[in-house]
Amino acid sequence: MEREGRAGGAASGELVTIGEFARLSRLSAKALRRYDELGLLRPALVDPVNGYRYYDPAQVEGARLVAWLRRIGMPLSRIGRIVALDAGAAAVEIRAYWARVEAETAARRDLAMYLVDHLSAEGGAMSRKPGNTGSTGSTGNVLGGPGAVQLAIRCAALTDTGSVRTTNQDAAFAGPRLLAVADGFGEGGAEASAAAIEALKPSAWGGGDGALSAADLLNALEDTADSASRAVRDAVAPCADPDGSGTTLTAMLWIGSRLGLVHIGDSRAYLLRGGELFRITHDHSLVQSMIDDGSLSREEAASHPGRALLLKALVGEARSAPVAVACRPDVRLREVLAGDRYLLCSDGLSAVVDESELRAAVIAAEAPEEAVRRLVGLAHEAGGPDNVACAVADVVIAAEE
Repeated sequence: MEREGRAGGAASGELVTIGEFARLSRLSAKALRRYDELGLLRPALVDPVNGYRYYDPAQVEGARLVAWLRRIGMPLSRIGRIVALDAGAAAVEIRAYWARVEAETAARRDLAMYLVDHLSAEGGAMSRKPGNTGSTGSTGNVLGGPGAVQLAIRCAALTDTGSVRTTNQDAAFAGPRLLAVADGFGEGGAEASAAAIEALKPSAWGGGDGALSAADLLNALEDTADSASRAVRDAVAPCADPDGSGTTLTAMLWIGSRLGLVHIGDSRAYLLRGGELFRITHDHSLVQSMIDDGSLSREEAASHPGRALLLKALVGEARSAPVAVACRPDVRLREVLAGDRYLLCSDGLSAVVDESELRAAVIAAEAPEEAVRRLVGLAHEAGGPDNVACAVADVVIAAEE
């Protein structure tokens, strides 16, 4: 055991033993040894003869920071990066980490509330059917069941390089069961966005038979989101910096009278219903987290220097990290109505065109093909500083299709 006495007085700034430093930092000697092994907090001196560790009292604040970050659940790999930063940069990183934690908690909360509502309704339906011990609910809970209204979509998608960029890393897709946009970034951004959408196409999705229960559909959505994550990791693996390449993804998978929403990053989904345009996704960005906690207004967000910083995205694996940090997309189910019009777009549109203009363009267009052309035109009129991708879908009764 290492000695608990002093190698010098703490007040004089001389080195102290691990035992004295543990007392000063309020950490255990065991924790200090662990932080040393991980490279988070190296001793100022290690005796080459007996291996005793000695610390500089000036390291106390750094030790406490490591302990505080562990208390909020931050992974050790991320702590290692933060303790190497200056105070201002460390504060930005901690804010970004916590905003991501809150975003993921909010997504789990939404899923929990959905499950509560779904199971409560299912339980009510079962209680009205004495003796029904084997059913998963009434036909209203089974998509595509007898008597259910069958819905379909009419859709179109369009991408454009914009007026400034020379390459297009955005991707979009519109088909009978899938509407998707993805905004790639980094060296492998174009490959990442294409791979994410390809993984979602109906041929790779197990939910296309029109007869899944809500619970089964949620499971299918989770599996599909995981497939997109793997596809992006594989697509950017050849890059020099894989974890610096990736993509956002906002997609809708259609079945029966519900849609499954898969979302990560700052691409967006909007719903036009009853003449009103509603945003139905939440940006996974630093700026959005600051708006949420009241530290930034929406007006200030437009010119904030960190507006492009994402808290969550689909990215590759860092070659230097033994375990990749997984960012899982949000998944949820939504009821749809005949007459709904949906818009999905990358921030090449939403960041430069006001929502009132988006609403006007989406309302004015008679068909999805006209809508996407109008929207790309608006992005160009605003200067077209970025790639733009958009997809529009109208929900119709299947007989109208």
